[in-house]
Amino acid sequence: MRASSVSTDLRRLTIKRAANRCEYCKLSQLGQEATFHIDHVRPVADGGEPVADNLALACVSCSLRKGARVTVTDPETENTVSIFNPRRDEWNHHYRWEGVVLLV
Repeated sequence: MRASSVSTDLRRLTIKRAANRCEYCKLSQLGQEATFHIDHVRPVADGGEPVADNLALACVSCSLRKGARVTVTDPETENTVSIFNPRRDEWNHHYRWEGVVLLV
């Protein structure tokens, strides 16, 4: 689905709700050269709709890695698992920062 199919109001709501950060990796959009994507959490190809609960702000890297998938193969267990859903899942249960130094 083209970005233009998401209304301006939904685009603004998604960016504001995400606090201008990728909802997958938490990268700030500020200072990035590429504009972040409005991602369909459940892809259009899988029946996802352009509604607030199905949209997430995604950096280009996360958006391209996720693509039109809702599941992936876990490299450690080889089980099929659901991709992180920022509307449903808790970020801290799926990810953690390692080796990050905060500058104050």
